[in-house]
Amino acid sequence: MSEQYILSLDAGTTSCRAILFDHAGQVRGVEQEEFEQIYPQPGHVEHDPITIWDTQLEVSQQLLKNNSLTASDIAAIGITNQRETVVIWEAESGDPIANAIVWQSRITAPRCDQLKADGYADMIRQKTGLVVDAYFSASKIEYLLDAKDPDRVRASQGEILFGTIDCYVLWKLTGGDVHATDVSNASRTMLFNLETMDWDDELLDLFKIPRAMMPKVVPSSGVVGETFEGLFGGKIPVASMIGDQQAATFGQCCFEPGASKNTYGTGCFMLLNTGQKRVESTKGLLTTVAWQIGDEVTYCLEGSVFIAGAIVQWLRDGLQIIEHSSEIETLAAQVEDSGGVIIVPAFVGLGAPYWNQDARGIIIGLTRGTKREHLARAALDSMAYQSYDLLQAMNEESGLPLKELKVDGGASVNDLMMQFQSDLLDVTVRRPKVPETTALGAAYLAGLAVGFWESQEEIANLWELDAEFTPNMTASEREQLMTQWHRAVERSLDWNQSS
Repeated sequence: MSEQYILSLDAGTTSCRAILFDHAGQVRGVEQEEFEQIYPQPGHVEHDPITIWDTQLEVSQQLLKNNSLTASDIAAIGITNQRETVVIWEAESGDPIANAIVWQSRITAPRCDQLKADGYADMIRQKTGLVVDAYFSASKIEYLLDAKDPDRVRASQGEILFGTIDCYVLWKLTGGDVHATDVSNASRTMLFNLETMDWDDELLDLFKIPRAMMPKVVPSSGVVGETFEGLFGGKIPVASMIGDQQAATFGQCCFEPGASKNTYGTGCFMLLNTGQKRVESTKGLLTTVAWQIGDEVTYCLEGSVFIAGAIVQWLRDGLQIIEHSSEIETLAAQVEDSGGVIIVPAFVGLGAPYWNQDARGIIIGLTRGTKREHLARAALDSMAYQSYDLLQAMNEESGLPLKELKVDGGASVNDLMMQFQSDLLDVTVRRPKVPETTALGAAYLAGLAVGFWESQEEIANLWELDAEFTPNMTASEREQLMTQWHRAVERSLDWNQSS
């Protein structure tokens, strides 16, 4: 086994990555490339699916080439992905009928408002574990069908197909042989019934989505197909698919009920393993599938923040106060604190626990003494503040106050922010040696499917600590900061409403 590797494909929101893992769970090679973010109008975000596939294929092929590997050196491929993003493509050609609508997009917010006004929120929550929001896939699928197949003729005949990004990547990898998604991604569509573990006919009818265009739902771990021989010079089994946040939870070895992790990526996502029990939230959290291995389904509670690391990209590309994202920590460290500046990054509304589609971003507390260093510090602080709100809801929901939090994602390498996060949460923050936990989770699930790893116990023994941050803030300081944050959030809510 030592000569072989697991190839993990991480089709993220802003970039595609290909990562090689060895039997020790260590990274043996990485290739990454960003792709274009398309903003047709305020609050609407699109991607070109062809660009995503081309980018994912390019980094995968380049990774094998750079490491002098062939298809026979790869035991299996695992796929992880940005989750709720919607692609609709032609079954015959594989070409998308329109740009993908990204999970961040608020283009269908009016439709979701109407659903809530019409009294569908409780029914949808009961079936899917989700709140009614434009974040999820269902209203996005309906929107694209209304634009491209209003009579649903092509969709009803299976001429056009729906999939989240994992599904589209799998379709292209297998040369169109396999149209499938896993349970974790399915559970994020607002169309998947957690009781029956299948697409829900009542919800499909509500959104006028023909079942014929829906993918088969499979476990997160298990061989679902083989790569088209022309892609890598030989066939490689595709042995896992899992949404990025669930993948990170698995990669962090949060296998036991009560274990929790927080990922600081484009968004910020905190997940709490609830085992085989579905916990219904009353605090704005989501009940969702963590993963399925064999017949056993593991569930989790999730808190979702829409804008986390994306605010650093905004400072880079929008305000242009930094040239590279990596500069943010050095810049922020030049000041003791944010100087009273608070940024609420509600660029596309606010997720958990507020779920306010009409919130918009604000910067408050500016003075003549405010410098770009203060904005950088406030941007980092905003990730920690939003995570505090999630953890408070988790504590109340689970009845098991967390003593430690495992962290991962791009911003987790920022020591300044991780210390502030620990201070704010008043818990120990633990960062693993292998930061690529999203890709690692997909790799572990693929490896389990083909016998590369024998058990979750074997995998759990591979987790190693990189750094630990312990709280060093008084309760009064913490309370003062959070009071300011919540005052700022209150001012951002419902800003986009016309009246």
